[in-house]
Amino acid sequence: MTVLSSPHVPRIARSGVMLVMLAVGLSAFGVGCGDDSDAAVATDGTEPLGIGKEVTVPISASAASVVSPGAEPRAVLRPRYGAGTTQQVTLCTDHRIQQQINDQPVRDFSTPALTIPMTAQAGIDGVDLTIGAVTSPDPSLSKALTAIGGTHAGFDFSDDGAITALRLAPSPDTSNSARAALEQAFYQAVYRSIMFPDEPIGEGAIWTVHQEVDGGVTLDQVTTATLTGIDGDRLTIDLHVVQMPKAEVWALPNDAGILDIEDYTMEGAGTITVDLGLPLPVSGSITVGGHQAYRDPRSASNLQQTITTQVTWTE
Repeated sequence: MTVLSSPHVPRIARSGVMLVMLAVGLSAFGVGCGDDSDAAVATDGTEPLGIGKEVTVPISASAASVVSPGAEPRAVLRPRYGAGTTQQVTLCTDHRIQQQINDQPVRDFSTPALTIPMTAQAGIDGVDLTIGAVTSPDPSLSKALTAIGGTHAGFDFSDDGAITALRLAPSPDTSNSARAALEQAFYQAVYRSIMFPDEPIGEGAIWTVHQEVDGGVTLDQVTTATLTGIDGDRLTIDLHVVQMPKAEVWALPNDAGILDIEDYTMEGAGTITVDLGLPLPVSGSITVGGHQAYRDPRSASNLQQTITTQVTWTE
């Protein structure tokens, strides 16, 4: 991650640290990669992924554990769509972030909402996506998004439905701002997905999915899934998401210093409907939000963020 700094102002107030803090607010919800340089695509002027070529980004492994198997009849649930299966689906994302340093005015670093229609076509190990006309309520981003139609992306899946890689291949005429917005939207969707356990489960079953979310601050994410309804291949699943930092301090990239993590509360919930015969969710919405507080031990400066992210699927 690129850090732009000035030696004449307190460390936590430097523009570079503010950019890094914004980037970690984004990456905390899965819009950054495991590499810090990728998490800053929207903030520091660096080029995002997929400039004129397809880039494949591995997604950290996840593990599912059954808490309660639910009612009979039970079965091992697995996606069962065949290669060539197609689906029309729309992904909507909205990321809100408010940031304050000490007693300075609160600043809004929210990223514009996106509506992304796409055609999914299943392959042997995943799904290929062709992006339609992406829209946003932000006029300038909406204009930049006009060139993104026809862009290709994709997810690689394991047998249990976990996403193992994200593939992005923006069209060459797409601007950096539009590419970055698209990447962030897909990362949000990746870390709001669900996998199935290896054990047989039935209606009312509860299982947890543990996954490490890599970014500026490495997080443990625990998603609790409850199977609330079964209608043939269509499953209704309630989700509850909690994120916790794996360390008490945050070592800033490029040796920019260390911040103490004084508070980190990120939690949310939602409901999705999946069809085992289709590659992507058919409907649902998940909202995760909370508060983060960091302290610079050398200057006693404080930074606080309030964040809300919503991911919605519709047919």
